[in-house]
Amino acid sequence: MIVIIKPKSPQREIIALKQKIEEENKVSVNIIQGKEYCLLGLIGDTTKVDASKIRANEFVEDVKKVQQPYKLSNRLFHPENTVVKVKDSSIGGNELAVIAGPCSVESEEQIVSIARDVKKSGAKFLRGGAFKPRTSPYSFQGLRVRGLELLKIAREETGLPIVTEIMSTDMIDRFVEDVDIIQVGARNMQNFELLKQLGKTRKPILLKRGISATIQELLMSAEYIMAGGNENVILCERGIRTFETYTRNTLDLSAIPAIKKLSHLPIVVDPSHAAGIWWMVEPLAKAAVAVGADGLMIEVHNDPANAKCDGQQSIKPKAFRKLMGDIDKIMNAVANRGYDVVNV
Repeated sequence: MIVIIKPKSPQREIIALKQKIEEENKVSVNIIQGKEYCLLGLIGDTTKVDASKIRANEFVEDVKKVQQPYKLSNRLFHPENTVVKVKDSSIGGNELAVIAGPCSVESEEQIVSIARDVKKSGAKFLRGGAFKPRTSPYSFQGLRVRGLELLKIAREETGLPIVTEIMSTDMIDRFVEDVDIIQVGARNMQNFELLKQLGKTRKPILLKRGISATIQELLMSAEYIMAGGNENVILCERGIRTFETYTRNTLDLSAIPAIKKLSHLPIVVDPSHAAGIWWMVEPLAKAAVAVGADGLMIEVHNDPANAKCDGQQSIKPKAFRKLMGDIDKIMNAVANRGYDVVNV
């Protein structure tokens, strides 16, 4: 349930109303203050809340019930787009945020070289797996802690913030200290204990959609993090499992405008994991930009044929540089990639 406050209402009256609602209804109330609006978001069991009584307050414009189970990630609670700031860059603003780098960190020379290449082409963030969840226990599992150290070296060399995947709760303190954006992979999207612990941090979280997850399930997973107090959540569409076997997954481009309509959280697209085929990365990335994605997450490797992980879906630095130039043209051609959320 949300309470829409009349414009120019005194702050003391808003606070008094918040306290009254909490005391009388045993719910928690968040004050959401935008540039041109103020909302009170009621969280908890609102079935017994008397909306007519709240409407009677002279400073209340209207009261609306929120049907969806997700509240904090709901656009009704937060009409303006969330922009997650990471050092000197951001995700969710007017500019496209591009995250690029190898699937896994293999050596200092490899990660530093790729970091320099992608930065030169315009990437704002460096991705690289230190801990790798693999279907087979016999596959390369990543360099683990050594991989984190190599990512930090690449950050020192280039200034690019680093994005890497966390696997378990026992590494949270280390990741909070060393990593700029903590990635929660598709396999852990519904690892609720991990999400709860990440909610206690204030570190930006990149939350990937599970391989068989619905849009609502993705938003509910984001809700776990936000319910803990961490509002710095970035969603990632990386393809879902369907009956099609030609590609690794099926990229759900319709999820981008749907999530833009339902939620205020930024969403990036990972075409590399979606297709699993290097030559599909470019067209899918372009399509994602056209439909309104806030960013892209692209695997780039200087020697894909000999990569220790997912070389078949990685593009080379030269191809990445060309793609970045084409993306600029698409951004200029698509004058308005936003969405009318006034009547959500």
